[in-house]
Amino acid sequence: MLQKIKNYLQDIDKWTEQLQDVRVLGLLVFAIVVLLISWSGVRAIDANYALQKQISTLKQQNQVQELANNNLKLQNQYFTTNQYLELTARQNFGLAMPGEKELIMPPSVAIANTVDYRNPEDVEADKTAAKQPAYQRHFQAWMNFFLHRQQLQ
Repeated sequence: MLQKIKNYLQDIDKWTEQLQDVRVLGLLVFAIVVLLISWSGVRAIDANYALQKQISTLKQQNQVQELANNNLKLQNQYFTTNQYLELTARQNFGLAMPGEKELIMPPSVAIANTVDYRNPEDVEADKTAAKQPAYQRHFQAWMNFFLHRQQLQ
């Protein structure tokens, strides 16, 4: 055990002698400078990547805004057309073109002649739900509630 400690102390003496050598100190300083330059380069690359990502996001937002602006321009153009003016006059004021006749029906007759359109997928879902036992329907209802799913009716 004592011999191991002596060998260890001798190894430490060798290291201290080597660290006092100018060549070894020069190599250590050179290695430290290389590491610092490398770290600086990595940070610069990371900063450039973050900025490029931000630029890309802003360009996409800009394109979305341009599309929204174009949509609003087209909507404004539509609002100035005669077709829009005619439709709004018919809907809001009950007006008609010259020579047209307006038929006024009681609401009960109009509602009786309407068709209740249901999506075929909803009809199939209702059929499969009716086939399920009550405990499965209740479980599914609770799952829809907890998972914030919309219940189609």
